[in-house]
Amino acid sequence: MDGVKLFTGNEYTAFGTAIHYVCENAVIQPQNNNILIKIFHDKFNEEINKLTCETRPKLISDMKSQGENLIEYILPNLTDVFGDYEVISVEERLLENMIEFDFVDTKFKGFIDLVIKTTDGKYHIIDWKTCSWGWDAQRKSDPMTVYQLSFYKRYFSNKHNIDEKNIETYFALLKRTAKSNKVEIFRVTNGPRRIKNAMQLLEKALIHINNKNYIKNRLSCKSCEYYKTKHCT
Repeated sequence: MDGVKLFTGNEYTAFGTAIHYVCENAVIQPQNNNILIKIFHDKFNEEINKLTCETRPKLISDMKSQGENLIEYILPNLTDVFGDYEVISVEERLLENMIEFDFVDTKFKGFIDLVIKTTDGKYHIIDWKTCSWGWDAQRKSDPMTVYQLSFYKRYFSNKHNIDEKNIETYFALLKRTAKSNKVEIFRVTNGPRRIKNAMQLLEKALIHINNKNYIKNRLSCKSCEYYKTKHCT
C-alpha cells in the first residue's frame, strides 16, 4: 500500500447497514416494532463503533430518530404493494457463470436483498435503498442505477431456471427525512430490450477490463480528495 487512506464508511453507511439489517429481520420473522427498533439501535451502534472517521453526534442522534420512524412502515408497505406473499430468500448470493461472454472466465457476483413470490406465481426481486428524501424521476430511470436490477433478474433467472417473464424487479426507498411516504416501493421495468442494453454495457466493461483499459470518470475529479495530488492518475 502507498499509505493512501481508503474509505471505510461514515454515519450514512452505518445507517444503511442497520436499516438493511432490520429489513432482513422483519421479513424473515415478523416482530413488533419495539423489537425491531431495538435491533436497529443495536446494529447502528455496532456500525458506528466500527468507524475510524470522526463522527457527528447530532447527525447520529437524528439518524436514530429517523430510523425509528421508518421501521413501522416496512412490512405494511410490502403488504400494500404485493398483498399475500411468500419470502423466497433474503440476502441471496449470486455467483453465476457469465455464459453470454465466451472471452472471459469469470462469474457475476451479487447479493439480492429480498425475493418474494406472490400468489400469481410471479417472483419479485427487491433492492432496499436508504436515502434522504427520495429519488427524482431522472434517478429512477438512470441506466447506471436500474441496470443493477437487470443483472439481478438475468442471473437469478439463470441460477434457478426461472423464465424471466415471471420475474419482476423493484427498488424500495427507505427515506430518512421524508415527511410522508417514508417507504416507497416502485417497479423497475426490465423487459428484453433493457436487459439486452444492460448486457451490452456489461460486455463493453468486461472487454475494457480484460484489456486493462481503465477509463477514468473525470466528472468526479473535483470532488476527489486526491485531485491534483501525487496519487491522482
